This record gives sequence, C-alpha cells and structure tokens, in this order.
Amino acid sequence: MARNAGAARSSSGNSGQPASAAAAAAAVAAAAAAANSKQKRCTRFNLSSKVMMDKWKTLIGCICLGIASYFGYVGYLETRVNTPFDNQKMVVNTGLDNPDLYWGSYRPLTYFGMKTRDPHSLVMGLMWYTPSSLGHGGQGIRHWCEQGDNLDGYGWTHHDGRSFGVQEIQDLPYELKTSFVKYPAGKQYGGDWTARISVRNTTRAWDKSISLIWYVALDERTNGHIKYVSDEKSPEPGVYGETQGLGEFQVRFHTMKGKILHKSYLSTVAPSLSKLKDTLFSHFRAFADKRGNRFIGLPGEIVFQNGLPSSNPEPNFIAIQITAEVDFTLDITYQSTSGFTLSESIPKPPTGRSYTESLQAKISEFDQRFEEKFQLKSRGYSLEEVRFARNALSNMLGGIGYFYGSSRVQSVHTKNPVPYWKAPLYTAVPSRSFFPRGFLWDEGFHGLLISSWDIDIELDIICHWFDLLNVEGWIPREQILGAEAMSKVPEEFVTQRNSNANPPTFFLTLQKLLTSHRKELSQEGRLATLERLYPRIQAWFNWYNTTQKGDLMGSYLWRGRNTTTQRELNPKSLSSGLDDYPRASHPTDRERHLDLRCWVALAASVMAELSTLLGKDDVKYYETASYLTDNEQLNRLHLAPYSEQYADWGLHTDQVMLKRPPAMAPQRGSHPSQQPEMVRVSMEQPTYQFVDTTFGYVNLFPLLLEQLNHDSPYLTKMLQDLRDPQQLWTKFGLRSLSKRSPLYMKRNTEHDPPYWRGPIWININFLAVRALQHYGKIEGPNAALAREIYAELRENLVRNIFRQYQKSGYLWEQYDDSTGEGKGCNPFTGWTATVVLLMAEQF
Repeated sequence: MARNAGAARSSSGNSGQPASAAAAAAAVAAAAAAANSKQKRCTRFNLSSKVMMDKWKTLIGCICLGIASYFGYVGYLETRVNTPFDNQKMVVNTGLDNPDLYWGSYRPLTYFGMKTRDPHSLVMGLMWYTPSSLGHGGQGIRHWCEQGDNLDGYGWTHHDGRSFGVQEIQDLPYELKTSFVKYPAGKQYGGDWTARISVRNTTRAWDKSISLIWYVALDERTNGHIKYVSDEKSPEPGVYGETQGLGEFQVRFHTMKGKILHKSYLSTVAPSLSKLKDTLFSHFRAFADKRGNRFIGLPGEIVFQNGLPSSNPEPNFIAIQITAEVDFTLDITYQSTSGFTLSESIPKPPTGRSYTESLQAKISEFDQRFEEKFQLKSRGYSLEEVRFARNALSNMLGGIGYFYGSSRVQSVHTKNPVPYWKAPLYTAVPSRSFFPRGFLWDEGFHGLLISSWDIDIELDIICHWFDLLNVEGWIPREQILGAEAMSKVPEEFVTQRNSNANPPTFFLTLQKLLTSHRKELSQEGRLATLERLYPRIQAWFNWYNTTQKGDLMGSYLWRGRNTTTQRELNPKSLSSGLDDYPRASHPTDRERHLDLRCWVALAASVMAELSTLLGKDDVKYYETASYLTDNEQLNRLHLAPYSEQYADWGLHTDQVMLKRPPAMAPQRGSHPSQQPEMVRVSMEQPTYQFVDTTFGYVNLFPLLLEQLNHDSPYLTKMLQDLRDPQQLWTKFGLRSLSKRSPLYMKRNTEHDPPYWRGPIWININFLAVRALQHYGKIEGPNAALAREIYAELRENLVRNIFRQYQKSGYLWEQYDDSTGEGKGCNPFTGWTATVVLLMAEQF
C-alpha cells in the first residue's frame, strides 16, 4: 500500500519529463523483448540443428553399418565354401591310433609302393626297366601305372586290405611278382614289414637282365631325415632314417636268388614326389666293370641347393638300383628300431623261407575267408572263375589309397577358386592308371563290395569322406589331394564348384549296411560311428534337397550344365555322373531330371531308416520318402504320355547336329587358315517337352532304385523295353542308350567319342540286377518276367566280364555293346569289381 502511494507520488513529481523517460523505458523493454525473442529463435534454431545433425549422424551410421554388414555378409558367403562342417570329427582314430592299418600299399598310382596313414608320410616304391629298352626322357622306366606302358597285365591276386598283398605284373618277357607282409606286433610306429620282388623270364628272349630300383623319399613336409649306408661302410647296408611319424628305422636289401651284375645308388634332392622318375633319369650315368661290361647306374651322393652343390647335404630322395640276371628274387625289409635300448636285441622282420611261410599262411587264410564270405565254390563256379573273383576283390582292396592335401573349390560368391582345408582321405580309387584318386559317386559302389569283406574298413572310408563335408553340406565330387594326384589331372577339371552335385551313392552303401549288416553294426562301437555321422549325413541330404530342387515341388535338376556352349551336341551333365548321356538339348533352370529325383527319394528312405535305428526324429524323412516314391506324383512330373516312358523334361529338340563352319578365305601371301571347329546347329526351335525319344539308363531309374509299385503297368512296359535287343538288351549286359535313340553312339564334339551313349556300364547293370531280384520276389503281375530277366542278365554280365578278363588280363571301365570287348581305361577295378557280388548274389 505505502509502496503504491510512493510510486504515485514519484510519478506525479516527475511529470515534467514524461516523454524521455517513457521512451527510454519502452526502448529498454523493446530491447529486452527483442533480445529474448532472438534468444528463443536461436535456441529453437540450435535445437533444430542439433536434431538434424543427430538424424544425419544416425543415418550415416546406419548406412555405414549397412555397408559393413553387407561386406561382412559377402565375406561370410565367400568363406562358407571352404569352411568345415562345425561338428565332431568323424575320424577319431588317426595314424598310430590304429597301428594295424598304419602301413600299407596306399599308393595306388604306383605299380608297387608303400606309405603310412600319416599326412606327411615317408614313401617307398619300385621302379624297373630293361637296360636295352631304356629310351629318351626315361621312356621304358616303369613307376606309375600308365596305360601307355602297354603291360600285358598287372594286379593284385591277394590283398586283405590290412596285413598283406600279392601282385603279379606281366611286362613281357618278364613276369614280376611283388608281395608284402606286415608284422605290427611288439613294435612302436606300426611295426615292421617285408616286401619281396621276384622276376622271371617267361620266354627265351636274349635280354636276360633287369634293373630294379627301390626308393625312399620324404614328402615336402615330412619332419625327418634319411641317409644311405653303402656296402663299403657297413656289413648291413641300406637306408637309415628317422621321422616324426616313424621314429628310427632301417631299410635293408637281401638277395634271395640270382646274380647281381651291378649295384649303385642315388642320394639327392627331388623337387616333388611327382618328379621322382624325372629326377632319377636325369642322374643316370654309364659305368663299366673290370671286364669292360657297361651298365647304366646312379652316381651316389648328388645333393644340390639352388642349383649348387650343398655343403650340408640333406637328401629327401634315395634310390638303390640293382641290375641283375633273371631269374632274381630280392627281399626288402623295413625294421622299426625305436623303443629299444642299446643292450636289447631288436627283432628283425623275416626273410627267405620264413617270409615265404608267413606269406603262404596269409594266402591260405585269405582263400578260406573269401569262400566263407562269397561261397563261390559251393555255387559251382570253376577254379578259374573263383580266382577271377578273388582277384577282382583284391584289386579293389589293393586300390585303397591314403591321400592328404586340399581341393581347389569355387562358389558363386568367390571371384576366383580358393583352397579347401587340408585333410586326409582314405578311399578306394576307380582305376590305378587313369583315375588314381577319390570320386564321390564311385565310392558308394565301391562300398558295396568293401563292406561285404570288411565292414570296419568301409566305415573308416565313410568317416574320411564325411570329414570333407563343408558347412553348407557339400562334398567336392572329385578329390585331387597331393602332388602325385594333382599331376594326373588336366587343369580344367581341378576346380570343384559347390553348386554341382554328384549322385549320393553313399546312401546305397548305408542302405546295405542297415539291411545286410545290421547285426554287425550293433557290435564293437559301430553305432557310435553312425551317431557321429548322423548330423553330417543330415546336412548332406538337406544340401541335395534344397540346392538341387527344381521349380516345381518334387522336381530336381543337376546343376552345372553349360547353357552357352556351341561345341557340344548335347551339353554334358558331369554332375550326374553320366557325363554325355542325352538330356534336354537346351539347358535351363526349368529342367526336371528323373534320376536325381530317384536319388533324393532313396536318400530320404535311408535317412528315415537310419533315424529310426538311432532313435532320432524320423517323421519328416518318412514323409519325404513317401511323397517322392508316390507313383502318382512321379507320373505327374516324369511320365511321358505318348511313349508311356519315364523321362526327363526340359527345353528340347532332336533336330541338332554338328557342322563345320566355312573356313575364312586366307589373305594373299598368308598361310591357309586353320579349319574351324565343328559347332552345334539346331534345325528347329526347341520346345519344353519330355525327352522321351531318348531311352536308356536314366529312364530306368524308378526301376533301378526300386521305386515303382510292383504291380505298375509302367513297370511291365519298362521290363519289356529293356529286354528288347533294339533298345537296351545285349548278350553282354544292358547298353546305356537305346539303338533307336537319336544320339546313340554319336560324338558329343568332334573330339569326344560317345561315353554313356551305348557302351555297357557295370554299376548301372548291377543296380538293374539288384532291382530285378527285388521285383522277382514280390508276387504279382511282373514277378515272373523280372525273375526271368534277372537270371539271364546276371549270367550275361558275369560271363562276359570273366571272358574279357581272361582275354585281356583286366577289368574294364565299360564294355562294347556289339562285341562285349572291354573299352575305356584299364584296369578299372572300381565298380566293375561288383561282379563279385553278382556272382555271389549279394545285394
């Protein structure tokens, strides 16, 4: 109240200066208001700018995160192709964990070689030549199995896959016999062994001498050393050495029969295991004895580093050459000397008569076991036929190798090929001369025979293969591991692509194990092996069922056909295993491949049975198998209505041919131009249709894998068609392509002769015989015809394979459909050796 009165008085007392005071006050107020407004505006602007900046930072951060995530995901995709499957390893007993299998003839590429199941094993092997036939560049030196050597025959006559082997080699005029027996008991590092090489002259040829070379070599990564102790320096000459995988050892040579004319050795550095023969030949020298007789021999210690003699020689290759008069027998002993004190007497492996006795005991044991397993004598087979079957099995077992290295692989996410992880592989091989390495779809057929002989060897092989499964569930179809294997493969076939499959034939092996060997599986911890296998076999099945599926439910197609080639009459489907077998003429992603659908159906059935055995969830596999084997669904996708045959479907025309384009006219003064290569020409536009003008192995797959209903009328027609001589039937087996098919025996390019377009293949014939036995056991409208064809086809196959073996000394890759003669490469003791199971009727 008082403050108001005072204020009033003050106001009235200054009434003479109202304008200036009010103006000042107003100016101050206005300035304050303006400042306040400006501050508010600045505050709002700063706040808005900060929000905008935060938004930009967030956006940029998200973009950076997205870019990083993208490249991280791309990098992740790039690494999947060579990332191992993340689970417990299949191979739990490696190397010396299994001493009985440590040493073996695990070098199928060589005529005779020994090594251990160690990734960087020391290797040993045999070379030989006749001095009078030694040619330029080492021609005439036998080492690797080569078809170009034109031997009159070679192969194992006895081999149990574990402890011994006997081999005969016909290199006329000489017959060589190689054998070995292992003595693992009481020793470290896999024990001892003795090998014997015997040579005799089978004719009266004037050349009566032969040069035998036994070598010891270290792998590039072998941790150890070797040295040669000569006759002059020791009463027990030989190769002495020590490696991490073998400890200390000695290799000695014992002449059992005959006369040595000249002996020499080479101790040097070889650039690679694939260059041993070249290294040896480059060091050959001419020598003369006291009588003036001239010999080709080796110069002794010749060690170089970087092209210059080394002051501290460390050889990785020692070869001992013995030139001898024939007949001649040499025993070679490998003695492990680790684990003994100086005062202890180290047991030596037997030689001479003692070795002969132990070898004969092994042979007798093998023959008895062979008869117990296959009962061929009791079935009425002759002694020659039994010997033939025994040799076939022995060559399958003697062809088992041990490899180590990494494949070269590529995916759509990798710009260039990348190395797979390094891993070992214990596997049989299709052919020691032509395919001395592991092939995925061959190995399933090999397993059918190997498991009948030794289930544990087969399980070990399966374990090694499935340790090669990557995180996607893919296994490279061809295993080219190590320097020796790589040297035999053309560059274009080295890289394996993870989009491409191969027939999953290990499901055939597993099916046989689950049916014929179920009792054995329950013993000795074998179910534990299947437990470890289960997640891997699941991933493998899922890979097929997802990556190879087609555009329609229940359809599948083999990836990898060349869609742009103009060179091939019908672009190959290498991933199918049937290579040049005719498919749709113009490859597209809409194709439906009958055989792959049947393989996946088989796989689902086996997965269901395996899941039941192991107590796993089996419902989805039974449902998948039921769907894929449903004949109505099969007919909907693959039954051609006009021909009533099961067939592929795709973009196709039969009106294709190879024509040579006209050559370019040469310019004046130039050389005539090279003749252009033939190209494919289509005489009509292809259309989407069933490929039913072609009839052959692919069309039989619903029968081959036993997926047709036993009373199906289409089974009746299929049996009649395969029995037709104008289609697939011959007196030597089923040909691969009908004589009425447009591409029967046609070349796929001007350089590629027909492969799966007529010749007889034993693996598919084996499946046919097996299926015919199956349908013959189910009473119904097709049983009698199935039984009739079964008996006739089985007899035709066995008779012809045996006859060709007697004639040539070999099992063959394929057989001519007109004459029955062996074709392709030899010896092919892979799936052709399943003739043993045909003879024994074990399916």
